[in-house]
Amino acid sequence: MTVSPPFPRPPFAWRLDEASARYENPWMRVDDIPAVDPNGNPTLYGLVHFKNLAVGVIPYQDGHIWLVGQSRVSFQNYSWEIPAGGDPSRKDPVGTAHRELKEETGFSAGRMKEILYMEMSNSLTDEICVVYVATDLTPGETELESTEDISLMKICLDAALAAIDAGEIRHAVGVAAILKLDRMRALGQLDGR
Repeated sequence: MTVSPPFPRPPFAWRLDEASARYENPWMRVDDIPAVDPNGNPTLYGLVHFKNLAVGVIPYQDGHIWLVGQSRVSFQNYSWEIPAGGDPSRKDPVGTAHRELKEETGFSAGRMKEILYMEMSNSLTDEICVVYVATDLTPGETELESTEDISLMKICLDAALAAIDAGEIRHAVGVAAILKLDRMRALGQLDGR
């Protein structure tokens, strides 16, 4: 079967009862949801709800991007990523992209363009991430938070693609953003060459 967008959207097949919170902190909530699955079987569905809208930003100029490296507790390693953070209002992703870019890289962007809208891990979370490309960059001082031990790396887009292939860049948002940027370059849609 060959299909072009827009893709078919069959009706939602689950029946869900009222969720009950099992754990909550300032950033997330874990819910149990009594449900009936698409085959009519009763089940208990677990859902992680993120309170912030995730926002990523990929600084791009003259064929190069900037990555941020930082320690990550979840995998107890150092990770190379694009700048990212959360929008607690869930209403100002562009403002959040500008803020995170400044905090983590020191750059201010003359232009910010949305390039991706992603469902992060839709089998168990409702987390949404919006990704922007930042161009017309002006350097400045970083404004790191106390939890951040950030290093900054300037890398050409082709080297970043090779780093993805080599498993050096594993952060899902960063991988998706770099691949999208490469696709935009191939289609002649990338400003800030």
